[in-house]
Amino acid sequence: MSGSQPHIFNPALNYIGGRRVAGAGAAFAVIDPCSGASILDYQLATGGQAEEAVHCARQAFRQWSRTTPGERSGLIQALAHKLTDRSDELASVESAQTGKPLKLASGFDVPGTIDNAAFFAGAARVLEGSAAGEYSPDHTSMIRREPIGVIGSIAPWNYPLQMAGWKILPAIAAGNTIVLKPSEITPLTALLFAEAASEAGIPDGVINVVTGTGLEVGNALTGNRQVDMVSFTGSTAVGRQVMASCAARAARVHLELGGKAPFVVFADADLDAAVHGAVAGSLINTGQDCTAATRAYVHVSLLEAFTAGVADLFASIVLGAPDDSNTDLGPLSSARHRDHVAGFVARARADGGRVYDGGALPSGELAGGFWHRPTLIAGLPQSAEAVQSEIFGPVLTVIGFDTDDEALAMANDSPFGLAASAWTGDVHRALRASREINAGTVWINDHIPIFSEMPHGGFGASGFGKDMSVYSLQEYSQIKHVAMDLTGTVEKDWHRTIFKSPS
Repeated sequence: MSGSQPHIFNPALNYIGGRRVAGAGAAFAVIDPCSGASILDYQLATGGQAEEAVHCARQAFRQWSRTTPGERSGLIQALAHKLTDRSDELASVESAQTGKPLKLASGFDVPGTIDNAAFFAGAARVLEGSAAGEYSPDHTSMIRREPIGVIGSIAPWNYPLQMAGWKILPAIAAGNTIVLKPSEITPLTALLFAEAASEAGIPDGVINVVTGTGLEVGNALTGNRQVDMVSFTGSTAVGRQVMASCAARAARVHLELGGKAPFVVFADADLDAAVHGAVAGSLINTGQDCTAATRAYVHVSLLEAFTAGVADLFASIVLGAPDDSNTDLGPLSSARHRDHVAGFVARARADGGRVYDGGALPSGELAGGFWHRPTLIAGLPQSAEAVQSEIFGPVLTVIGFDTDDEALAMANDSPFGLAASAWTGDVHRALRASREINAGTVWINDHIPIFSEMPHGGFGASGFGKDMSVYSLQEYSQIKHVAMDLTGTVEKDWHRTIFKSPS
């Protein structure tokens, strides 16, 4: 990690007006989840510093919003190149602050972010609107799609780099400026992203990063009347608070919240594919993924074999140092979150669930970190806490079903609706599942893959609005109808509905 150390040990974790700025608030630390040791001690930002960043973004908006789509496209493409040049550093720093295996950071997080940048460089030039036309005999109408203004974005700790990209890229591609609050426990790669943007030529103030707590910096963004829109990714409970704060001042809001993705295995599914898909889909990022498979519903004819297969694969998963190519699974984000996940497992066991031995916490060399082994839980009813609540860890529950109707009903028996998958060799079952499962994404015979060209976002308690794709550009732009009179007359025909013409 020698190439990334100057950035890791730079305690100025804010980027305001094109430069690094130290926080003026309380002392804090970025912790290595693998060991519990401090990576970097720094000072959190204050609400006043968030307001300063908003002011910089407001000042930059006038110029940035008037750049042509082609200009914005070229600068975002240059950013993609800068991110590519720094890909090893980005992967190393991302792995260090999150504890995720380096092979995940370098094979998923970093290339995904670079691809997002390349996509939005192109998408910046294809903002769509209705063609000009006459919708009354006397007027020509046209649609302008315009930027909203200053965006206040709040990103989570599970995918710090990718979430920075998901927030920043569509916002600036549409002509907005942005103030991003990364999680205070994983802020490092958001700062590298902002620096790369400056190196690419994106003007100062277009992208600002303020690292502080939700109570201090988050509230300073959601309640600021100079912030025209708030984009939040995180828990449903906090999302409701963000919405309430924005509602008080009638500000636009975009929410990507929790998930509890069902994984439905029909009787005709390829069992081996479903087993492998369940393991990969539930353990991605140590299960700290709102689209991760969490509830497996398996036809009774396959239930025993599926459960045994997943348990065997879970038992083979290797926990260890992130830079070891043999490591499969990293730690959870913090001691508090590890205890949160372990609490769900303990209560499930007490409620009669069969917890396969993955529920044991690691010991020995791993005892100092925030580790939790992959855990499979069988024998719980649909109403159980572990089935209904978002655990956000490497925990998969499995329940059997007899009929397709029963499976789809259980899949939809959740307030969440972010993602789901269905496993079948029957095209009719696949089409029915894709139609009837209430989720923003439904995978067929796979679980997790995302693409820059396709939208990501949920239904119900999973929020509303889309990340990635051209649909996200619609989130970060507003529609203006322009109507132009064609007659050149002083007295319009419709005036007679208001007053009688003197002529």
